[in-house]
Amino acid sequence: MRTATLGSLGEVSRLTLGGGGIGQIWGDTSHDEATATLRAALYAGITLLDAAPTYRNCEAFIGEAFGGRLPAGVKVTTKHQLGTPPAGEVAARLTASLEASLEAMRLERVDLFFLHSNIHPDGFAYAHGDASKDSFSTAWSTYVDAAAPAFERLKAQGCIGGWGVTGIGIPTAVLSALEHTPRPDAIQVIANLMDSPGALKRYAEPARPREIAAAAKAHGLGVMGIRAVQAGALTAAVDRSLSPNSPDWADYDRAEPFRALCARWGEDPALVAHRYALSLPDIDTVVLGVKNRRELEQCVAAEAMGALEPGQMAEIDALGLRAR
Repeated sequence: MRTATLGSLGEVSRLTLGGGGIGQIWGDTSHDEATATLRAALYAGITLLDAAPTYRNCEAFIGEAFGGRLPAGVKVTTKHQLGTPPAGEVAARLTASLEASLEAMRLERVDLFFLHSNIHPDGFAYAHGDASKDSFSTAWSTYVDAAAPAFERLKAQGCIGGWGVTGIGIPTAVLSALEHTPRPDAIQVIANLMDSPGALKRYAEPARPREIAAAAKAHGLGVMGIRAVQAGALTAAVDRSLSPNSPDWADYDRAEPFRALCARWGEDPALVAHRYALSLPDIDTVVLGVKNRRELEQCVAAEAMGALEPGQMAEIDALGLRAR
């Protein structure tokens, strides 16, 4: 499998095994299949595991599968959805979350620790869910005054190799985080052909993921692409129940021209969507949401096929599916 440099963390595989699928939140999978998929991912050459306590059983499965002894060269991340607590509680919450993740995975440290909540400017009002924003989004002043310094302390203590932000918050705030010192070591950014965060987007303005990825690379950050198939919207069929009003379902309907194009090419939409994400210029590694070995094999095949031809990229972009 090809590799890329993920900022200060060094070389990683072009595919990352995400924890949502094996953690049993992206459709049905068994305990045995999840752990078999973990092992198969490493056998295929994947060297980065993207975990989080919110991914249900993911961290426990990692601990069980490897017994606290990851194979040489394998790196692991975890996350914490901090929200906006009182500033005096931030460091303790981050530390407690990290310690719980390390215990579950039976590890002494992680390579990256991500702020899993959005970042929003002070005083910002979300278009959807504003009343509960303190639970899912971190105010700029909390990020600057408490969160970033706490991450830096954990890094200095050797508990984490680096830290990052989930770049799906308000674009102006995410871009400000890339300019602020101390900067994160890595960022997770939407990387799909629709530029769509789907149900993760609670604000009205454009998401601007390609601009965010380019800015991150310009500052030397590692860039992890997420949602390559946009929660199933870019696959042949969504494999879980969704509300008819779900943004992910709306994206699935909107992506019908893409599925028709893939049919003309004789290709599976999910495979093409992963190749598209891997073809984006500023993405170091693409995080997979697979839940079994069959899905993993398709993604590994997509990586082995290499980047899409420029003409193919142009034909997909000409469908007009990118969010505005």
